[in-house]
Amino acid sequence: MSKPSPWWTPHIHRDRRPFLKARGKMVAAARAFFAAESFVEVDTAILQVSPGNEAHISAFSTEIIDAAGAGGRLYLHSSPEFAAKKLLAAGEEKIFTFAHVFRNRERGRLHHPEFTMLEWYRANEPYQRLVEDCAGLLAATAAAAGTRDLSFAGCFADPFAEPEVLSVAEAFDRFAGVDLLATIEDDEPNRDAFAVLARNSGLRIVEDDTWSDIFSKMLSEKIEPQLGHGQATILMDYPASEAALAKLQTDRRLAERFELYACGVELANGFGELTDPAEQRRRFEAEMAERRQIYGEAYPIDEDFLDALAIMPEASGIALGFDRLAMLATGATHIEQVLWTPVADITGIR
Repeated sequence: MSKPSPWWTPHIHRDRRPFLKARGKMVAAARAFFAAESFVEVDTAILQVSPGNEAHISAFSTEIIDAAGAGGRLYLHSSPEFAAKKLLAAGEEKIFTFAHVFRNRERGRLHHPEFTMLEWYRANEPYQRLVEDCAGLLAATAAAAGTRDLSFAGCFADPFAEPEVLSVAEAFDRFAGVDLLATIEDDEPNRDAFAVLARNSGLRIVEDDTWSDIFSKMLSEKIEPQLGHGQATILMDYPASEAALAKLQTDRRLAERFELYACGVELANGFGELTDPAEQRRRFEAEMAERRQIYGEAYPIDEDFLDALAIMPEASGIALGFDRLAMLATGATHIEQVLWTPVADITGIR
């Protein structure tokens, strides 16, 4: 089997140029969109004390050495979130950033070890306001790219149409015939009840699958492929166990979290931000205990970040995979087509 030509081969790069030119116009349109909303563009440091504390997000680490030869470990951030929230604590109110972020163990058609995350925050505004931002941003960037449709794998979505808003519970009922909330009793997920419903829907469940494992399997296999057809979908009201850095709702079974989908592809993840440092520490510690059990390693907790949460205002925030959006707007079939200089493939995984 012959080795594929690298991206910098002239004829390969020539084929990529239309995608890259459209991407550039989309970046400019996004910046204009946020400028019209009086946002400030910020530039966060890539090197961080902690790369993030989610169990299934793997990081790249490096060593920092001072002039005397003393060293320590830093990480390439998996999101600009910790730094951005410190800026909110410092007094910024509406900020956005185009951040290069890094995730290990991820490479494929929709994943890349280094990618661009468009992340923005609104202090003292509810997370529902971000839904409006998503609709406006889709329309602005699609217009800049000169497209009428977002497309991927034979699916299409109108970026100028109002997104469909669908709760997670409604989606599980509609696409899998599962009453999700019936598996959450008194704030505690019932793993065994969920396993029965999942197996009845045709999902393969193994004995060591947790409630969250079953949720992720069903979401990826039964739900996500059905979202964002004809128009974008906002998937609202995630279960509390999947809250990550989000606040809980009045119904403690649910979190202030939503995701944006188009053409069956997840584009963005939004939160009503948690500002309770004690609760955030508890979640981080639980996530890192799970990571240690699965991967044999864990990442440090950024104590400065927890200190910042204590004085951070109420806020909403969202992270959007800009490369994926560029793919859907240009008709690209692989994420590397919309990256100016993809990371060298030294493992043979594409």
